[in-house]
Amino acid sequence: MFTYFVRRILALIPTLLGVSIAVFLLLRLVPGDPARMAAGLDATEADLEFIRRDLGLDKSLPEQYLTWLNRALHGDMGRSTRTRNPVTYEIGLRLPATWQLTAVSITVAVVIGLVTGITAATRRNSLLDYGSMVAALLGICTPSFWLGLMLMLIFAVQLHWFPTSGRGDWRHLVLPGFTLGAGAAAIIARVTRSSLLEVLNQDYIRTAVAKGLHERAVIYRHALKNALIPVVTVVGLEFGYLLAGAVITETVFAYPGVGRLLVDSISYRDFPMVQGILLILASQFVLINLVVDLLYGWLDPRIHYGN
Repeated sequence: MFTYFVRRILALIPTLLGVSIAVFLLLRLVPGDPARMAAGLDATEADLEFIRRDLGLDKSLPEQYLTWLNRALHGDMGRSTRTRNPVTYEIGLRLPATWQLTAVSITVAVVIGLVTGITAATRRNSLLDYGSMVAALLGICTPSFWLGLMLMLIFAVQLHWFPTSGRGDWRHLVLPGFTLGAGAAAIIARVTRSSLLEVLNQDYIRTAVAKGLHERAVIYRHALKNALIPVVTVVGLEFGYLLAGAVITETVFAYPGVGRLLVDSISYRDFPMVQGILLILASQFVLINLVVDLLYGWLDPRIHYGN
């Protein structure tokens, strides 16, 4: 296990390096001059040249990338061209809010998805099964921005149960948390149902039923743990997607997280900020996948992390 863990950690290095190169180059393809955005429309050409030298934009692309990478490895991702504050400081202010929203949304997704999937699998071909899968299909197809606006219209504007935007107490997390977790819950429900149905058709499950074990014991003690391996994979992927996919939800609900900061930074052509946010999101995603891989060994001892 330790050898596998070390190998996976070392494998993260080229992955993150490739992500950093892709992010750096793609941002340079975006139309717009960061110096012009920072200086304003009334700036002279001399002002623009001074700002370009200050931001390092007068150097070649390889020089810019190596300079940024060297600073990032030392924990310095540069300064925002919009606020002139360190990128790490700005991200540090917003990251806890995004983590909080993601934790709520993944909890909503796992609870609703597992309960719905298990119920549908144990009541196969029933009205409850068909209704659950239709609801899951609608959850996958529904755009998050539309769902957020509808929830805001009903529960915030009309019923006044929850606030429409911002961050504060637990009530500010209900609508964006459900909006962000609804699509993931639908996917988890469908995967849980199909995986559990496959396990329930195995011979050892039939043997357990033939021995007279209670249905609940057969499902939760024998079948569910083996059925959770593909579910854990999906949960890990969805967790990473939720961290990055909070961009739309945070924008709809004016939630002060990293996603909204990313949208504002792209609009302003704030290259250092965008690069820092995307690199942190990518790092979180690959670390979550590492945790998911390690969970496989706990769920199924037959999985061996050897050479």
